[in-house]
Amino acid sequence: MSRVFPAFHLWHTTPEKFYIEAGDDGANEVLAIDRVSTEMTLIGSKDVPPSAVTRPIYGIMGTVRLVAGMYLIVITKKRKVGDLLGHVVWKAVEFDVISYKKTVLHLTDNQMQDNKAFLGMMNNVLNTDGFYFATDYDLTHTLQRLANTSPEFQEMSLLERADQRFVWNGHLLRDFSTQPEVRENRLTSCCINGKVFEWNLISRRSCFRAGVRYYVRGIDSEGHAANFVETEQIVQYNGAKASFVQTRGSIPFYWSQRPNLKYKPKPQISKSGNHLDGFQRHFDSQIITYGKQVILNLINQKGSEKPLELAFAKMVESLGNGMIKYVAFDFHKECSRMRWHRLQILVDMVADLQEEFGYFLVDADGTVQVHQEGTFRSNCMDCLDRTNVVQSLLARRSLQSQLERMGVLHVGQRIEEQIDFEKIYKNAWADNANACAKQYAGTGALKTDFTRTGKRTQWGLLMDGWNSMIRYYKNNFSDGFRQDSIDLFLGNYAVDEADMSTALHEPKDWKFLTLPIIMVVAFSMCIICLLMAGDTWTETLAYVLFWGMASVVTFGVILFNGRDFVDAPKLVQKEKMD
Repeated sequence: MSRVFPAFHLWHTTPEKFYIEAGDDGANEVLAIDRVSTEMTLIGSKDVPPSAVTRPIYGIMGTVRLVAGMYLIVITKKRKVGDLLGHVVWKAVEFDVISYKKTVLHLTDNQMQDNKAFLGMMNNVLNTDGFYFATDYDLTHTLQRLANTSPEFQEMSLLERADQRFVWNGHLLRDFSTQPEVRENRLTSCCINGKVFEWNLISRRSCFRAGVRYYVRGIDSEGHAANFVETEQIVQYNGAKASFVQTRGSIPFYWSQRPNLKYKPKPQISKSGNHLDGFQRHFDSQIITYGKQVILNLINQKGSEKPLELAFAKMVESLGNGMIKYVAFDFHKECSRMRWHRLQILVDMVADLQEEFGYFLVDADGTVQVHQEGTFRSNCMDCLDRTNVVQSLLARRSLQSQLERMGVLHVGQRIEEQIDFEKIYKNAWADNANACAKQYAGTGALKTDFTRTGKRTQWGLLMDGWNSMIRYYKNNFSDGFRQDSIDLFLGNYAVDEADMSTALHEPKDWKFLTLPIIMVVAFSMCIICLLMAGDTWTETLAYVLFWGMASVVTFGVILFNGRDFVDAPKLVQKEKMD
């Protein structure tokens, strides 16, 4: 995000070059990109040919090499989402992926198909809802981190000093300087007691160990957790600023939960790898970045999730780090039969720790009043639905204290009693849940009716059922493509132009085509036999039983070999998908 201009112009001048000029009136330098050598040079604006066709763009995501050669990725449409501490925050809405090459006729038919597939992957990620950027503010750091920096840090460009965990186009950037991130940003002006204040909710999703729900679980060898998200709640009033930070991330040891056509695949804890070493790496980095850690483990303490809970508790005990506290709360058991009020048990359980951790506060003069001394690290299986509900409750408790201290709330007033603001607050957290869930699980979040209204509803249960069915389909039949898209975008897989074959050409096992056809034919014959009865009922029954049994047996064989029938990633075969 170092020198991101509010508007660019992309100049298509000759078949040999692109010209990119800053939209500023005073800009006199133009970036020229040679479409053959890919060399980039700065030239004077007067050197741009007058015959150039001008096209407005609003940012550069970077470049990527595909089968047909290099492509330039630009932002063609942006939308203002609000102001953060006086800085405009933009959402990148539309993109274009432009080939350096003038034609793809030099490719074979197979290469053209592969190139088309890779372009589809890039667009799949670009169309993910949640790329945000600012031209003059570092969105990747929390207020507290920015306040505790050196003069040398402040002099660095935004790109150089950015927290690389949250720079999703870092691989694409190369010589460019725009820095969108995948996140949910909610920037809102609010009013309580006639006092107007800014309330912002920012979730930063890490691009380390990034992926989709069932193909990326646990941690990698560096201790990076899957679906790690840093959520910061910011309040600004009369020049004073306050911040409260929470994190979420997959259970931090080596485990997997590969899709296999079953509604809920059984999680597997890896029998190889040094769990405690990866576990320690993860929490060492968390303590350095955020201070003391309170783990809120919200998974079930029975059934298939129980081994994960036991292993998690054992590792915390084995690590013996006084900076880490472990709290297990069986969310589904405690809140079963619509007893959502029992979440208060957890909030009360950690109230003293939340008081101890506090929050970050800086006054109107820029003097830091208090620091946040630790964070709550919440997780469920996906770190989505249950996690978001609990985080919203903890954030509200912190906000209550912040608004009282800033003088927005009177003594004895409660946030819950401020009807207009409470509606804004709940909807923002529900939107945050949906944004995180769509990126990881492919659908909006579950349980958002509670987040929006404070209670569970029958309509909410129906919507959860619908989203669960959509998740089942996507997790089994389209997430392999989504995982490949993310790996290509982040540079985990690099396309080699010289390689005539790619990982996309993976022969299917005979079972993949044969068994579904047999099952469909057998089921169809069973229905036909029921509709077109034979001469006797015994003859009809025999045919129905035969074809019905064939359907059931074939379905059982398919389910038994479930992994052969799901859409699995093709590009990157490594430990994160074991």
